[in-house]
Amino acid sequence: MMAAHTPARPPATPGHLPVMLDEVLQALAPAGGDVIVDGTFGGGGYSRAILKAADCTVIGIDRDLDAIVRAERLAAEFPRLVPLLGRFGDLDTLLEQAGRAQVDGVVLDIGVSSYQIDEAIRGFSFMKDGPLDMRMGAAGPSAADVVNHMAERDLANIIFRLGEERNARRIARAVVERRTEAPFRTTADFAALVETAVGGRRGARMHPATQTFQAIRMYVNDELGELARGLAAAEKMLKPAGRLVVVTFHSLEDRLVKQWLRERAGGVPAGSRHLPLMSKPKPPSFEQITNKALQPSEKEVETNPRARSARLRAAIRTEAAAFGGPADDGMDLPPISEVEVSR
Repeated sequence: MMAAHTPARPPATPGHLPVMLDEVLQALAPAGGDVIVDGTFGGGGYSRAILKAADCTVIGIDRDLDAIVRAERLAAEFPRLVPLLGRFGDLDTLLEQAGRAQVDGVVLDIGVSSYQIDEAIRGFSFMKDGPLDMRMGAAGPSAADVVNHMAERDLANIIFRLGEERNARRIARAVVERRTEAPFRTTADFAALVETAVGGRRGARMHPATQTFQAIRMYVNDELGELARGLAAAEKMLKPAGRLVVVTFHSLEDRLVKQWLRERAGGVPAGSRHLPLMSKPKPPSFEQITNKALQPSEKEVETNPRARSARLRAAIRTEAAAFGGPADDGMDLPPISEVEVSR
């Protein structure tokens, strides 16, 4: 098994700009005495702003040990911040274990953080060569385990479904052929193989390995599954009139949030593997604040290009019972737990 990730020393100043911060604060509307969950603490941009906006308590959750170190440092400045190590998909369990009852708000900023991308040792980006890891946490199969052991058909399916890469079969075939000679260990090695498989850059603005890296990262961290579980956990833990704010950066993520909120706000679930279609409609568990996703302003995109693909959706919890069950991501991919881990 690959060695567990050792937290790097966090920089003294924030390493990223929180996306759509003004819109998040407006939708979340923090007030004195509130308890708000920042389910994806990351660099702490949202948490810091919420703590400054109102005399409230913020529970900062992150599966990344580095992020928790940053949260503990911020907690020294703001004692009203409570860091919790774990996945936001388990926020209900984490809150219950910490002796916390229902909360007034939940904010989720989905995807990889700037800190993770910028550190070569984390293996998220081909821009800096590093170990082919991509894990947001310290446990479980890494990206190297996936590309070195997964069946060709499953690998192609992941790259096509999560990366929306039209050359998925060609890439998967090239990966399987190459790994018989030598396993993939670094981001540069894997990116070079993908680039060769799809025929190089050919003047394209986007690196040919971008979508494949995105797909492997999303699979390794079960990002759609985590989002599905996180939405259900938020529905369970939010008080009546509590607010849910979700910022996504990928069309698959935004589609999942859109459909889930539409079902909860409309009162008639569409039915899924997790929540079969019911003959009797349930009363809405949410009232949508945003009927359409909000997008960042042109000014923000100019100063922070990472915000370009961001979409924000928000809703207010009603007094109705939770529908229950996670959202259906519609992917039906092989479980990450079944991937062989390198020894």
